[in-house]
Amino acid sequence: MFAVIKTGGKQFKVAAEDTISIMHVAGEAGDKITFDKVLMLTNGDAAEVGAPFVKGASVSAEIVEQTRGPKVIAFKKRRRQNSKRKRGHRQDLTVVKITGIQH
Repeated sequence: MFAVIKTGGKQFKVAAEDTISIMHVAGEAGDKITFDKVLMLTNGDAAEVGAPFVKGASVSAEIVEQTRGPKVIAFKKRRRQNSKRKRGHRQDLTVVKITGIQH
């Protein structure tokens, strides 16, 4: 059994006991969270697709840790003008472990 959930503007295919990194969600390690935006739910051969979400379906998860992604460098240079700009960015992420899928 697996589900497709939407969180942080992205879609994730998850099953029980999966560990995924998502956009930052408030909470401490060990906190329980629930994802209500379930786009698709499958159980064996039977698939249920929502319009846009599956009614009554939810995915429960536990926060493992709050972390940061890799550093991304945005470097801009204009030729012959001695003009350049370097900026870095690290995205805040939350690592969650899926504990179950309810329908």
